[in-house]
Amino acid sequence: DSANASLKTLCTVRRLFLLLGVAGLLAGTAAGTWLLGQCLLRDSPAAAGRAQAPTVSFRINMANSLLEAQVEGRPGWLLACHERWSLSLGTLLCRQLGYLRMTHQKGVNLTDVKVNDTQEFVQVRPHQEGSLEDVWQVRSSCESGRIVALKCSECGLRPGTARVVGGTDVPPGRWPWQVSVYHGSQHRCGGSVLARDWIVTAAHCVHRRLQASAWLVFAGIITHGSIKQEAGLSVKKIIYHPLYNDNSLDYDIAVMKLQVPLNFTDAIRAVCLPPSHQDLFQGTQCWVSGWGYTRPDQALVPLIGTKRCNSSCVYAGELTARMLCAGHLRGTIDACQGDSGGPLVCRDDFAWRLVGIVSWGQGCAEPNRPGVYTNVAQLLPWIYHLFPSLLYAHP
Repeated sequence: DSANASLKTLCTVRRLFLLLGVAGLLAGTAAGTWLLGQCLLRDSPAAAGRAQAPTVSFRINMANSLLEAQVEGRPGWLLACHERWSLSLGTLLCRQLGYLRMTHQKGVNLTDVKVNDTQEFVQVRPHQEGSLEDVWQVRSSCESGRIVALKCSECGLRPGTARVVGGTDVPPGRWPWQVSVYHGSQHRCGGSVLARDWIVTAAHCVHRRLQASAWLVFAGIITHGSIKQEAGLSVKKIIYHPLYNDNSLDYDIAVMKLQVPLNFTDAIRAVCLPPSHQDLFQGTQCWVSGWGYTRPDQALVPLIGTKRCNSSCVYAGELTARMLCAGHLRGTIDACQGDSGGPLVCRDDFAWRLVGIVSWGQGCAEPNRPGVYTNVAQLLPWIYHLFPSLLYAHP
């Protein structure tokens, strides 16, 4: 019996070792197959391309809005084919370039663009996976015959001539589109940055003083005491609305073209224009800001309906369709002289918008004498006629 038991034990041990040997052989085979696959994969052209993906950087050509890419190891800037382009890709690119949002994208026919015979292109790969750099491939042509035009917007993004009565001091950068408009060495009016090289203000500020060389614009300043004349931006051209009436102050709007474009920073940005058909509800809380004579001020003012503002106890029909009212009928808070031409901005779901331009009023923060502003929405056709590109820059 003991011999039989020993034999059974020996057989069991042999089976165990045999099973362990087979398992080890299978594991070794699997590991070897995986390692071989990794070596083959690493040596494949596709894998080599992934491992050595060239750096890709982007820019938008300001002259024609075409998206351009610079690929490491390739000369010059490459145009982007419209194949497999997507809205989400446009949004991602705008954000990477430091803009607030994408406002417009389309495919442009290559036949409408002057390109060299040696022009190369980038195109989105069939399978868009990985980082923004990984989705592109260099091509010698675009099958669709179209390339990407992209427009991004940074307007209305806020970072972090007496004065605004009843207002509060403004933290630096609070209203980055606010500028001070000087005639000679004197602060005359406020204004707002509309684009890098355009300022919008009130026509009555510049009317009869149209010699552009006499004006300077200061942006991103904290106090008038900190102003240095050499920091002022020269004005190249002044355009006021052709229907401006110096008596009634109807169509009280003007634009100033700068000699040199502004460099946008956290302290200097453009304000957004309002939509063409925006309902301005009475009581909407908006902000008026101005440089005043010493330091920038701001005030929160509610919009007042035109019918009420034109009533006999307020302005008795003096307001036209190109004007709107904001302030408190009891007085106390208002925009005063020196803030003329400055912005009245209201916030919507997307951005801060230039709803009004400080125009006129009777007295200063007096009862039943709220501030009267140029109604910017009513004058958009004139603005867009001058600057068609703003149709896309202001979402």
